[in-house]
Amino acid sequence: MTMTTLKGFTASDFRRRVLQEGEGVAERENGDHVLNPGVVLSGNGIRLKDAAVLIPVIDDGNDARVIFTQRTATLRQHSGQISFPGGGIDAEDRTPEEAALRETEEEIGLSRSFVETVGRLPDYISGTGFRIKPVLSVVRPGFDLTLNPTEVDEVFEVPLSFLMDPANHGRGSRIFQGKERFFYEMPYGERYIWGITAGIVRTIYERFYT
Repeated sequence: MTMTTLKGFTASDFRRRVLQEGEGVAERENGDHVLNPGVVLSGNGIRLKDAAVLIPVIDDGNDARVIFTQRTATLRQHSGQISFPGGGIDAEDRTPEEAALRETEEEIGLSRSFVETVGRLPDYISGTGFRIKPVLSVVRPGFDLTLNPTEVDEVFEVPLSFLMDPANHGRGSRIFQGKERFFYEMPYGERYIWGITAGIVRTIYERFYT
C-alpha cells in the first residue's frame, strides 16, 4: 500500500469533533465482529475482560500526532504487536478514563498532568476476549517518557492526518483458531498497525471524519 498523508489535521480540531459528537458510549459496540460477523459478540456467553486504552493525540500545531507503543515479545497477550497504551481495569479504578491514564503512566511514563481526556468511543469487543474502552485524549507537548521494559519495547508517533486518510486503511486476513479472520491494517513505513489497534483507528475515522 502506498503511504499517503493529508495536511491540516490539528489536535484542536480533533477535540472539537469529539466534543461536538459526544461520547455515545451507549451506542452499538464495535469490535472484531464488524469484519467477522458472528465470530465474537458480547452477548454470546463469552466472559469478557474489561480494559481501557488511551488514544493520545499530541497537540503540535498544524500536524497532530498519535502515540503508539510496540509491545514486548514476552507479554502473554498480543505480544510484539503495536497498540495504544492501556490495560486491564482494576477494582480501584473509578472510571475507564482513570484506568487508561494509570496504565499509560505505568507503561510509558506519560504524566496525566499533560493529558486532557475529551471523550470515549463505544466499547470495542476483541476476538481474544476483551471489552476495550477507548479513551480519547489531547496531549500537551513538553512531556517526558520513561518506558516500562517489561511491557513496552518502544514508542513512536504517527501523524493524525495519515491515520484519518481512508487510502491508508487496508484489509488483511489471517488464520486464527482454524478460521480465516479479517481485520484492518495500516502499514506506516516499517510499522505494521493492524487488528484491534487499527480497528479503533478506523472507528475514530468513521465516527468523526466522515
